[in-house]
Amino acid sequence: MLKEVNLNKVFVIDIETVPLYQFFEEMPQQMQSLWDTKTQLLRKDHKTPSDFYERAGIWAEFGKIICISVGLFHHQKGELHFRVNSYFGHDEADVLRQFNELMAKQPKDQILCAHNGKEFDFPYLCRRMLVNGIDIPIQLQIAGKKPWEILHIDTMELWKFGDYKNYTSLNLLAAIFNIPTPKDDIDGSMVKDIYYQEKDLPRIITYCQKDVITTAQILLRFKGLPSIPTENITLVK
Repeated sequence: MLKEVNLNKVFVIDIETVPLYQFFEEMPQQMQSLWDTKTQLLRKDHKTPSDFYERAGIWAEFGKIICISVGLFHHQKGELHFRVNSYFGHDEADVLRQFNELMAKQPKDQILCAHNGKEFDFPYLCRRMLVNGIDIPIQLQIAGKKPWEILHIDTMELWKFGDYKNYTSLNLLAAIFNIPTPKDDIDGSMVKDIYYQEKDLPRIITYCQKDVITTAQILLRFKGLPSIPTENITLVK
């Protein structure tokens, strides 16, 4: 699979998101009503809109991006290396602008890769950029493009092999390929509390970077290549 993909032209991406407000009651009244309408078919066990608000970070209309991690492949002395950088902070607009500046320096045919990226990361980035009045990078623009012109790789979509009923987590793929799990400390359901209650953004950044590394290792397996050894992975501080 993916034999023709040039790894030097791939950015592996992951984002971490949280609700815009810590508590449902902090939202403007109109947004509370809209949240109620948006989620009423999804709420189970008779959960109230307030009870269900812990999941608000999943929706770009009610959440914000607090971290974007980007990994890139490069060769050094004949060996494949992987370098991960992160853009993060409490000011979402600033985080998005930093990411935008990075993308502006890349060629138009830069390939973006993420796990479940087509359903989550890529559209979420675009929506929050629009909300913040930031131009969407050319690499994320898909309007009017033919499917083969969209240079996005989604490792979850690849694993489906056309089976649209299949959902496979990054953690499960890591397990079956014998790749270290990115969920050895926290998982996505814990990010909101770690951000708002524990106020531990560095811990979330580490988690985001682990997801990028794991996605990159899975991409290599899809290409029939061995994993990158730990000593060849650099985390930019």
